[in-house]
Amino acid sequence: QEQLVESGGGVVQARGSLRLSCAASDRQSNLYTMAWFRQAAGKDREFVAGISWRGDSTKYQGSVQDRFTISRDRAKNAIYLQMNSLKPEDTAIYYCARARRATVISDYISGYNYWGQGTQVTVSS
Repeated sequence: QEQLVESGGGVVQARGSLRLSCAASDRQSNLYTMAWFRQAAGKDREFVAGISWRGDSTKYQGSVQDRFTISRDRAKNAIYLQMNSLKPEDTAIYYCARARRATVISDYISGYNYWGQGTQVTVSS
């Protein structure tokens, strides 16, 4: 059973930066698309960024384009989310997810079948 563990969340001021990490327990995760989602209080979970199994294709939600960067280290079974120029509206619980497919980067929750427990990111104004 795949386990995904996120870390790196915290409290940061607006325009600051944070780097989230997600460690996968199963090396099989290297064969799948991985992604970050987030869920703000009272809102639905939404896609943030995804990366294909080789790391050669990425996809971002429009509001984070040019501010966030997703990457992966296949030797460490890990993915990362570098978040720069953070805004208060980025405040949410951030979740790491493993997709059902290798190359398709879905932005739908249904495209993912393994999820981490989440890490809180709070951006103060």
